[in-house]
Amino acid sequence: MPSIRIENVGKIYEDADGNNVTALNNINLTINDGEFVSIVGPSGCGKSTLLEIVAGLQPATSGNVYLDEKPITGPGRDIGVVFQSAALFPWRTVRKNMAYGMEIAKVPKEEQKKRIDKYLDLMGLKDFADKYPSQLSGGMRQRAGIARTLIMNPKVTLMDEPFSAVDHLTRSTLQEELIRIHQTEKKTVLFVTHDISEAVLLSDRVILLTPRPGRIQEEYVIKTKQPRSRTDDEIIKISAQIIADISRGAEFKEAEYFI
Repeated sequence: MPSIRIENVGKIYEDADGNNVTALNNINLTINDGEFVSIVGPSGCGKSTLLEIVAGLQPATSGNVYLDEKPITGPGRDIGVVFQSAALFPWRTVRKNMAYGMEIAKVPKEEQKKRIDKYLDLMGLKDFADKYPSQLSGGMRQRAGIARTLIMNPKVTLMDEPFSAVDHLTRSTLQEELIRIHQTEKKTVLFVTHDISEAVLLSDRVILLTPRPGRIQEEYVIKTKQPRSRTDDEIIKISAQIIADISRGAEFKEAEYFI
């Protein structure tokens, strides 16, 4: 059964000069239960806009998005979102930040503790549970932000360039952690990134959008089993193919993409 079905989705908005701008045009995509799918494409092609529509954070101009065949009409607890910034509450410790959503949802205290202990261990945060965000590195803050989303047990997790603000070594570590968590949790993930090799390393499928207006240009199925290596022949080959396809479909800025 599909988790997410995006049907004929388009998005038009008005720019500062009052002109209509088409950001997305006729997007059709099904993401199956437990699948990890990444969206890539040139800057401005509508990747983040599509993610926000799926999250229910903004409406589509046309078309519909369904979660388990029910229309998404706004934010809900079945869809968790991880943004570029962890956006932790500075006055709360890691443990208290992780508890926040459960407090709002009135999850019993004993269940809160059980979930917090699980995700502190899963995210490698046990030794930092009582630290405040200002006492953490950027990578640790992002781990805490991911844990705060996953702890609510959403059916689908949406991630908008969650590792873009950390250094290369930390990014590699977080990618490995995400692979491990996805293999453990088996949850559906929709992931937006500018980093082509990151998308291929993490995903079951990679979807390439055209320049604005964003449409689906190509779809790539990654057959190499997880965990993968960046040096796997298929990873290198598909990454190179995506970059070549971007070059053909857009004015390509090489510095924005990495192999």
